[in-house]
Amino acid sequence: MQRLVFAFVFAVSLSLAPLASADQNNFEQCRQIFANGEPPLIKQQEARQLRALCFTAFAVLHSGQSRTPLYVAERLSRKTLQGAHEKRKDKFFADARLPRAERAELDDYKGSGYDRGHMAPAADMTTPESMAQSFSLANMVPQAPRNNRKAWAGIESATRKYVIRAKGDVYVISGPVFDAAPATIGANRVWVPDHLFKLVYDPSTNQAWAHWIDNQDMAKVGKPISYPELVKRTGISFLPNFSGS
Repeated sequence: MQRLVFAFVFAVSLSLAPLASADQNNFEQCRQIFANGEPPLIKQQEARQLRALCFTAFAVLHSGQSRTPLYVAERLSRKTLQGAHEKRKDKFFADARLPRAERAELDDYKGSGYDRGHMAPAADMTTPESMAQSFSLANMVPQAPRNNRKAWAGIESATRKYVIRAKGDVYVISGPVFDAAPATIGANRVWVPDHLFKLVYDPSTNQAWAHWIDNQDMAKVGKPISYPELVKRTGISFLPNFSGS
């Protein structure tokens, strides 16, 4: 089945730290979050209304078509995760840097039967501002509740455990994958993903792999797929200069 993949970047104006405006594909203020400072390369951008958003601890490429992130990128390390002891805030909000016609609103999720699923996990955040920013709806996708709280939470936890064992920085990119005719929620018709992915790249070993999971309550965590397979399935070159395994 033909799929459209959308990675979404969400940025929040919280007056806590200077953040980039929602300029299309402009990550100049947060290129350090990406491996070698190079954001992913995406095909067929014209209809997606893409906007790049820089946060304190992550970066989002947001799609005004799906009203979700296309992908969310993080740069993690043992040092950053060992400092991740911020209390979870649970104060979700619509991202004011996105035009109203391109964003999800809180009401879209109410009564939908879906969780507001983080792409950059709150548990990865190490400061009050990054914790607050992680609850932007630009960082959320409609996610099956049990999937979000069980299988996907397990993937997030396993990724953190790997990062703590790694020798240096690890780059993580998460996002949704949509069918050609996705289901929607709310008055703004926020797209519901068919699948979710989480790419992990460790420069110290020059290895990259991806977790791939159905967005269903009964979905099970399977064996990771290869980086080339993820690129094939999504049409996105997440690591433009990667030549490893």
